[in-house]
Amino acid sequence: MSENPNLDRRQFIVSSLAAIGGALVVGTRPDFAGAASADATVWDKAAGAGSAEFTPWILIAPDDTVTVRVTTPDIGNGTLTQAAAFVMEELGTSWDRIKVEQASPNRDFKEDGVYSKVGGFLGYFSGRSTGPARMATYLQVAASARERLKAAAGHKWGVPPSEIEASNSILTHVPTGRKVRFGEMVAKAAAITLDREPKPKDQADWTFLTMKAPAKLQIPEIVNGSAVYGMDVRLPNMVYAALRQSPVHGGKLKSCDFNAIKNMPGIHAAVVVEPGKPRPSDLKPPFPFGVTTAQSAVAVIADHYWQARTALDAMPVEWDDGPGSHWKTTEQMNAAAFAALDKEGEKIEKSTGDVEAALKNAGKVVERRYLTPYCEQAPLEPLNGTALVTKDRVEVWHPSQHSQMGFLVAADETGVSPENVFFHQTYVGGGFGRRAFSDDIRMVVAVAKQFPDRPVHVIWSREEATRQGRYRPLMAAKFKAVLGEDGLPTAFHARVSGGPGFFVLGLPDTALASGVVPNVRIESQVVPFHIMTGPYRGPGYNSNTFFVETFIDECAIAARIDPLEYRLRLYGKWGDIGWTKCLKEVAAKAGWGQRLPRGQGRGIAIGNWGGDGKPEAGTTCATVAKVEVSKSGQLKILQIDVAFDTGRVLNRDAVATQLEGGTLFGLNMSLNEELNIKDGRIVEGNYDQYPMIRMADVPRSLHVHFGGLSNNARFTEIGEPPVGPIGPAIGNAIFQATGKRVRTTPLRKHDLSWT
Repeated sequence: MSENPNLDRRQFIVSSLAAIGGALVVGTRPDFAGAASADATVWDKAAGAGSAEFTPWILIAPDDTVTVRVTTPDIGNGTLTQAAAFVMEELGTSWDRIKVEQASPNRDFKEDGVYSKVGGFLGYFSGRSTGPARMATYLQVAASARERLKAAAGHKWGVPPSEIEASNSILTHVPTGRKVRFGEMVAKAAAITLDREPKPKDQADWTFLTMKAPAKLQIPEIVNGSAVYGMDVRLPNMVYAALRQSPVHGGKLKSCDFNAIKNMPGIHAAVVVEPGKPRPSDLKPPFPFGVTTAQSAVAVIADHYWQARTALDAMPVEWDDGPGSHWKTTEQMNAAAFAALDKEGEKIEKSTGDVEAALKNAGKVVERRYLTPYCEQAPLEPLNGTALVTKDRVEVWHPSQHSQMGFLVAADETGVSPENVFFHQTYVGGGFGRRAFSDDIRMVVAVAKQFPDRPVHVIWSREEATRQGRYRPLMAAKFKAVLGEDGLPTAFHARVSGGPGFFVLGLPDTALASGVVPNVRIESQVVPFHIMTGPYRGPGYNSNTFFVETFIDECAIAARIDPLEYRLRLYGKWGDIGWTKCLKEVAAKAGWGQRLPRGQGRGIAIGNWGGDGKPEAGTTCATVAKVEVSKSGQLKILQIDVAFDTGRVLNRDAVATQLEGGTLFGLNMSLNEELNIKDGRIVEGNYDQYPMIRMADVPRSLHVHFGGLSNNARFTEIGEPPVGPIGPAIGNAIFQATGKRVRTTPLRKHDLSWT
């Protein structure tokens, strides 16, 4: 051990780089947070003088407060709390001394990806918190900080650090009982050079992770109203903008008459956003799916939002609808998606074995068609954001799902150098994929830059947000299977159409297509719809699981095999015990096989999100739904049971909450959700037209079961997997109850009456 007050922090990480495969990147900011900073709005001010920044990831203050920097925005899924839990496990602090703050994308840019290089393109994405690189980073930096604190205390007392324990923010010399607080040692600890960096604990030695289930750290702020969401931003001299975009996606503004409203109370200006206008720079987005451009729009700026909204409604505006208006009805678009299935796919997504030969020599063949409609993410907080644009500086306050992307989009839209762009992440009132691509941030900045030097809060009305979505794509599928003598598929041929967007995701990687069936061919066809699409909780997977698991059920019925037994035989061929464990667990807990009265039925379904066609990867989720259908066709969900396999879990309560929330999201998606088109326009605008389940619609029996866990050494995501199997489970249960098979959603549109 040695002391070096002028230590370059890069020395700190030399050995720990090897420990986590080079994923941890350390910046070059001064060691002490009290040092002068180039810009107080960028660097954190909360720590106070004398605080030690051991790495850009954690900072310890003299009052023992530990600040954890988190890149992932929290959209209610607990990413902030999980990052703090990683640090808690290794550092030995008190849980009530930990706080979290969003890591600065500006700093990340200036310090060569100091944050974003951990986790790749998902480093700043809100949908992930347990990725191996990120978990290893937090555990390593916390362990390294702990050992420096122990070394500093050892130097103070003249004892070996090995005789010192760190617990509850106290360093204790075990033989003598001497104690000192973390905060009293931070200055000396920051100057310590260790001979080698410590190795984090083995999982078997964890005392917090997997053992405790802390509540989300932001709950007190939410309860007392101090949590700041995008809609809560208030800045000096701020004005408001009401936005309207072309009602037909891809259309253009022909004219607007500002003179008709300029004398209305509080009105400052009307600004026009033109699509296709050359941008000052070429954005290279961190998110690999690209970034959407601004759409043709007009906005009215006023002192207050309602003044702006009222004036916008009164302003004469004329649009050129463009080619999208030739899609006259929803039925026309559905027919086009189905018609595409009769053509050979323009792209072969997967091909194994010899499907054509299997079809020629087929005995029993099952062939079916399915369809799912456009769906809107419908977050409770409407799209909004605030930007202050000056000649050489941009600041943005926004409820983004990818703050690094938002930061770069703001720079791209204004032409201001990224060094002078500052992105302030707020809490997010629901995302579900809608806020991931930053098209909303581009629109906010595109409006604000035309009204410079004052903060402009741009707000989409609920109707505007609903009709200007980046929706789940309309999807259709045609599946064909050859059943062998044992009733199981020997060949599987699939064609899917829709988009453009994510309609193929989740299908080529299913267990069905990745080794369970020897002969597989999957084709895709993009239908040139004008409706803009994007990620929607479990993109691709949410529809494809409905298709696949409804089809598997139909194969089971054709083979005259119980649907559970059929899946156990089929997925028992897959090299992942988690699938059969989940099926057996959920079936046992749901009472599978117990007799039910007429009009009631149970259905089962299973899917995997994020496994990429590999066993013991991603998250497997199995669902059993118990339903009752009256003779007049009224559907009631009586019970839902869910079993899952993420390998292992870190926080049981958080996992159960995510599974419940994802299941209810998928329940509403399957029962209710559909966007309709008339003359190229989205028909639905608000919740009176776009129904959502209410508390009374939620079954009293919704159970999450942990007996499907395989204990495989992984901690995979949990928010998206339950969205997939709930829909087909309900559809399969409806068949058991009524004998009617549903192959399209939403289920509310089907005649389920029976006699």
